[in-house]
Amino acid sequence: MSSPRFEPTTPAGISTRSVHSGAMPEARTGSVVAPIFQTSTFMMDTPGQTRAGFDYARTGTPNRSDLEQALCELERATFAAAVNSGTSAEVAVFSALLRPGDEVILPRDVYGGTFRLLQNEYVRWGVAIRTVDLTDTEALAAAINENTAIIWVETPSNPGLDIIDIAETARLAHASNALLAVDSTFATPILQRPLELGADIVVHSTTKFINGHSDVIGGAVLTGDGTSCPRAAEVVDRLESHLASVGLGISPFDAWLTRRGIKTLPVRMKAHCENAQAVAEWLETRDEVADVIYPGLPSHPGHKVAKRQMSGFGGVVSLRTDTEERALSLVANTKLITLAESLGGVESLIDHPATMTHLSVAGSEVSVSGRFIRLSVGIEDIDDILADLAQALDATAEGRAEAPSDLDSSRIADPDASAVGVSVLA
Repeated sequence: MSSPRFEPTTPAGISTRSVHSGAMPEARTGSVVAPIFQTSTFMMDTPGQTRAGFDYARTGTPNRSDLEQALCELERATFAAAVNSGTSAEVAVFSALLRPGDEVILPRDVYGGTFRLLQNEYVRWGVAIRTVDLTDTEALAAAINENTAIIWVETPSNPGLDIIDIAETARLAHASNALLAVDSTFATPILQRPLELGADIVVHSTTKFINGHSDVIGGAVLTGDGTSCPRAAEVVDRLESHLASVGLGISPFDAWLTRRGIKTLPVRMKAHCENAQAVAEWLETRDEVADVIYPGLPSHPGHKVAKRQMSGFGGVVSLRTDTEERALSLVANTKLITLAESLGGVESLIDHPATMTHLSVAGSEVSVSGRFIRLSVGIEDIDDILADLAQALDATAEGRAEAPSDLDSSRIADPDASAVGVSVLA
């Protein structure tokens, strides 16, 4: 079975779609909540004739289909593939759509796993990668060449929170017959819908805000019709063929959990955005913090673009402390906020990218400053979040705590690196 193609229904409120799309009462029993179809295979009525379009769970399940329909409704897409991780979503795009000799343009600030995946697995098959400051459209225009196959965008980016103009990037990509793929994980469809702005492909790590409860690993790839994606038929055919061959689909239980999480996505994102804005504004008042990076702040260089293409600024705040030692100590001293990788859950998480999520790209052109911290702001009471940050910063200022020994600062890239193409935010 190929992944389903959906026609978005009459536009209703996004909260209504979040609750009801792909979540109708189960037909046989009327159960308001869909059951989990924990099966590997499906009975056929006659040889080769499926009863409801499902034959073998590697190629599709009812729970996966429900999730894909919900994602399509939220993104206003016509095709979705729900897969078993955000990285698998990237693998699906790169493996299905790249050929030897192709080039992928990456932003200067990008998730370390994306760079690692391309560098370790695709360069050896003849794919080239190039990093460009995609906030600078003139730099992008100069970088595109006849081999450019995919322009890969994160906006907001991970973890530097760069904001990239999707519509202008799409214009430049399509002028050269390149595809524009947008990782919209930090925004979710609640805050930003790249297909409506001209992107060809949208990718999500549904592990993050879409599921929202830190209990699922998942990803998604979506595309639109020929209007929003001129090469939609080609993209869908290649994705369907690849996914049917390699079996990256999300499990029934994880699909069920993710679909359940989507029901509260709009109200969660509202709380994430409100808390993140408050945290960002409060951090700007602290002398120990050298820079606060959040698209909702007028000081953010992409603030105007974010206001134009987003309906909210997201739940992630990044910052640089005045010293590397303070950054290491800060992340070790929070009590309510958990030191952990990942983001987008209802609980607040703090990450030191240079020694955690982006350690694998230390020394590369997307390497990270040791003074940099990424904070995924949860939906706890804002006074409790701020109180925890205050006590952690106070502890670093008074020297009451040392950074833990397993956060080895010797592995961190030079925070003052300034070579062309080198990110000190990543």
